[in-house]
Amino acid sequence: MTINDAARRALPKLSNEPKAIRARIEMLERLMENMIRVPGLNRGIGLDVVLDFVPVVGPTAAAALGTYLAWESRNLGMPKSAMVRMAGNIGVDWLFGMIPFIGAVPDYFFRSNTRNVRIIKRHLDKHYPETGIIDVKARPVGGHP
Repeated sequence: MTINDAARRALPKLSNEPKAIRARIEMLERLMENMIRVPGLNRGIGLDVVLDFVPVVGPTAAAALGTYLAWESRNLGMPKSAMVRMAGNIGVDWLFGMIPFIGAVPDYFFRSNTRNVRIIKRHLDKHYPETGIIDVKARPVGGHP
């Protein structure tokens, strides 16, 4: 097995099947929002916040990556109203990021990619419930192990 074969197996399938789309959007969300765990913070920091430290180009690149989520939602046939909400989240995130250096702070809390993935997951759960993954680490509703 070559390195390319191993890399291909590690990546989610590049198909328009809902299960593959779910895997890709979850992977992108982790990259953009929770890539690095910072001790003492309740949340991780992702590429989205890091890119905000590169004036103009960084937030624009982050918005382009966020637009990929909207493109995937189009592949799923999501309603235009949901896609407009996603575009609004991307736009707000881009505007926050355009504030040099300080824009990383509101961007850290706004997390447009997480919001957009949540919109897509709601659609997937409603229309393609077989794509859901059961989290075996989750605690029962009562909180008891």
